Amino acid sequence: MRSILYEQDYYIWLQKTAQLLRNGNLSELDTSHLVEEIEDMGRSQKQAFESNLVVVLKYLLTYKYQPEMRSGSWKFSIREHRRRLRKQLKDSPSLKPYFSEMFEECYVEAKAQASDETGLAVDIFPERSPFPPEQTLDSDYLPG
Repeated sequence: MRSILYEQDYYIWLQKTAQLLRNGNLSELDTSHLVEEIEDMGRSQKQAFESNLVVVLKYLLTYKYQPEMRSGSWKFSIREHRRRLRKQLKDSPSLKPYFSEMFEECYVEAKAQASDETGLAVDIFPERSPFPPEQTLDSDYLPG
């Protein structure tokens, strides 16, 4: 019965699950779907973090390698996605090791996206990030 509600109306399932938790009716929970949802939330956090990091790195690359095209919207994008990264790290400090672990992988994706966006060959950009992780999060840093 509980699984049927999950399949039929996700929003109502969420509301009912929250109410069951609030009331302490743990035996009535659809635990298999609840566990799945919690695991998905963790994956979503990591995916959002990676996405924001790729955007920052992409715009830092385009800012550095196409100075003639610099715009306020690039600065805004860098600032906004840095803000999101810092907020995620503040809200979930356990993402800090993940930041270090995923940094170079995100840089590789950022290079490809910067190449697509600018029309510059991907090999124009350094193999490894020219921006240390600390600079990537530094709200005052822009490459020269």
